[in-house]
Parts: sequence; C-alpha cells; structure tokens
Amino acid sequence: MTDPAMSQKWGLALTNAPKAWEKLKTRGEGVVVAIIDTGIDVRHPDLQNNLWINPGETGFDKDGKNKATNGKDDDGNGYADDVHGWNFVSENGDLTDNHGHGTHIAGIIAAEGGNGIGVSGVAPKAKILALKYYDPSAPGVNNLKNTIRAIQYAINLKQKGLIDNLIINYSGGGLEPSSEEQKVVDLARKNGVLFIAAAGNERANSDQKPYFPADYDLDNIISVTAIDKDRNVLPSSNFGERSVDLAAPGNNIYSTLPKGAYGFMTGTSQATAFVTGVAALIMAHNNEYKPSHIRRYLTMTGDLDPKLDGKTIYQKRLNTYNALTTLDQGVGLTGVIAENSVNMNRFEFASDPQAKVKEQESKQANEGKIVLSGRAIMEKVIKASTPDKPKL
Repeated sequence: MTDPAMSQKWGLALTNAPKAWEKLKTRGEGVVVAIIDTGIDVRHPDLQNNLWINPGETGFDKDGKNKATNGKDDDGNGYADDVHGWNFVSENGDLTDNHGHGTHIAGIIAAEGGNGIGVSGVAPKAKILALKYYDPSAPGVNNLKNTIRAIQYAINLKQKGLIDNLIINYSGGGLEPSSEEQKVVDLARKNGVLFIAAAGNERANSDQKPYFPADYDLDNIISVTAIDKDRNVLPSSNFGERSVDLAAPGNNIYSTLPKGAYGFMTGTSQATAFVTGVAALIMAHNNEYKPSHIRRYLTMTGDLDPKLDGKTIYQKRLNTYNALTTLDQGVGLTGVIAENSVNMNRFEFASDPQAKVKEQESKQANEGKIVLSGRAIMEKVIKASTPDKPKL
C-alpha cells in the first residue's frame, strides 16, 4: 500500500495483514460492513469511495429530482434518502459524525487503500453501511432501541437482496441484557449475518459481569478484547476465559476522523474493527462460509499467546495471514478425553461455537489424553470436571 501513514498502523503489522494481502490479493470486495455507531464522515477522502450505495435512492425521480436528496422514500422501505445508511437519532439520512468514533472505526475496517493518502483499512475494498444509533444526550434505553432498529435495518437489506455478504460491527453495549436485542441478533444469525462486538471497556471479567450484546450465547457473535503493542490486554478492557473470543490491537490506533482528519483512539471498539476487517477478507474469499465458520477460522488461526491465558476462551490474538492462508486447507483437529467420569460443557464436536483451542500435544484432564488428529474446520479441547476437581 502507498498510503503515507501506513507506518502508524502498528496493528496491521502485528496481525500480519500486509503479508496476507500480498498472498491472496483479497481486499474485501463484495462485502458490506454495517457499522452501527456514531455516524461517519461521508466526505472523508479515505472513506467516500467505499460507502455502500442504496440503488433505490440514486438517480433521478420522475420529476427530474435527485433521489438522494428529494426527501422521498423512493425505494419504499420506510426511509427517505437513505443513500448510505440511516440516522436513527434524527430519523433522516444525515450521517454526520459529531463524536468521531464511528468515522475512526470505519477507517480501521475499510479506509481506501493505495490511493496515496492517509491510511488503509484492513479490508480496503469492502463497503461501509453507516447506521447512526448513538445519542450522548439520550437515556440508554433510547440508544438500545436505536441499536435494535439499526440491526433490523441491516437485516432487511440482506433479506431484500440488496446486500449479499453482510457483517455487522457493533462497538457499544451495556451490562443489562435485552431479550429484544438478543432476538434481533439471533435473527441476524438466521440470515447468515456475522455480528462482531466489543467486549467492553468496563475493566471487568465478563465471565462474572457479562457485557451485552457481546455475551449473548449465539454462534454468530465474536466478542473482542483489546491488546497493546506488547500484546498485553489493556487495563480498561473486559476479558474472560469463558466469554471473550479473541484479542486484537486496540491501543493508540491511528485512523480516520471527521472533517478529513486522522488521529488516535483506544479501546475494544478499535480491536473489534480489526477483527471485522479480517472477517470481510474471509467472506470476500469465500462467501459460502456461515458466520459460525468464520468465527472458528478467526479464533483457531490466531496466535496462541500466554499473555492471554485467562483473558480469552482461546488464548488467541488475531492473525490475518493465518486466517486467510488456511481457508482452503482446514485447520488441525485435536481433542482431549478424560479417563474418569466427566461433565462435558456444551460439547458438540462438529459444531460447538465455544470450542477452545490449544496448540499443544496434550492437556491433562484427570490424566486425559489426545485421541483425535487430522484436518477439519474446527478443533476443540474438551474441558472436563469431576467432583474433586470442578475446574480443569
């Protein structure tokens, strides 16, 4: 990539993204990422060419007026002038980002690459669907309602065939679960939509203090925590050896900001965007993978890191190159079985989304031993427990 600020993107280097681009040449073509956030700067020079365009709101109407600005719901979906998405706060197509967060996330995922300016996103040819839900002055219940509506909006586009390959990136959340929110994320799952969510910045163990929507028990959700250049989980980031799927770069990340600017932000939001970008690369390579398949590839092909012990389910951090180069090969299959009576936790060998990966020859579980080997789409270490050893 020729973009001048690429040297600022340490996260791309840590995750081996440039090496992956060179190997497979995939850039996220044909994939749309719905960024449910604070809006985006649609005129940013590094983003404007990568915006999703609603075909029903472009061109001219029968009166010769531009459909993008005629104030009419030309495509009959209930939203007038939703050319690049929708603002659920002010109920219009104005996606202005007064905060900067959404624009920053958009740049990490899909800033245009090779244009000689700024930075490159992880998936520099993916398209951005901007869905503004967040109002800092509104009570949390309002933002939750807007979140649910935004997710439904994105699903509707896929159901109508306006988007074939869709990923939802969501950086918000809270400590209270919502049955309606869980229901709509499950609807996304049923429609083949991957949902990548921030683990949260509550400085908490999500195993004990869940954070939603990241912690809903759905296999289309990938929960992401943040690490720094030294691969340490940020002090502000949520973690959990039973609840957080993957770690990715999230400290002092350089990306796009409103008014054509660039700058640094930190958090699990930024880490989530890195994972979303790689998911877009995978989907562009093979759009037949289900969300649960992509989740497995991302989590199992990451780098096993001792610094993540007790921090994520898989003790893995994102590796773009590994994820992409194993797509057509499968990944190693390993299993552990205990010789004594055990209690299996959510064990379905062919499809368990909570599969825990260990890159080692064996793991003791009441004198357990490896009994499986080969190539498969997933791998799992069975965690066994007995009355005298409730957690192994």
